[in-house]
Amino acid sequence: MSSKDEARRISGALIDPRVIDPRQELVRHDDLAEDELQQVIGVLDAVRRWRESEQRLNLESRTALQLNETDMKALRYIIASMNANVAVTAGALSEHLHVSTASVTKLLDRLERAGHIVRRPHPTDRRAVTVEITPETHRQVRRTMGLQHARRFEVARALSPEEREIVTRFLDDLSATTLISAPPE
Repeated sequence: MSSKDEARRISGALIDPRVIDPRQELVRHDDLAEDELQQVIGVLDAVRRWRESEQRLNLESRTALQLNETDMKALRYIIASMNANVAVTAGALSEHLHVSTASVTKLLDRLERAGHIVRRPHPTDRRAVTVEITPETHRQVRRTMGLQHARRFEVARALSPEEREIVTRFLDDLSATTLISAPPE
């Protein structure tokens, strides 16, 4: 096997405990039959493929709109708020994004300069302004993120109620495994 083929094999096996932890120091797998081990690896590989496709979509959408990740989160929040007929203020965005109001002001300035949002006087508070997404940016976001969300909804909808519960439990349990920092040795 060439070194290039070997490199591809290793790259594709980074979730296989036989490759990443052959001495079973972190991942015990000797109690699984080969077909069970392959199933577990298959599940983790499917999660990896999902994450990569999500990252690609996010990057493509942000690139098309020339946005960073926080900008995109802000636009999605503005769209959801507008759909719910809720006025968006800098304070609401600050809370949603977990950033300072000064950071939100800079973000809004950037989005306004790029033609993604407009600021309008608040309907009931003369001291405040509201933020709305422009129709063109709204159309662009719907063509990318909105269409993808609709497709994902249909995939989840196609599951039986029992399957949805299993998937939800699995993903919640998987989310709970995320470490903020390495545990002490």
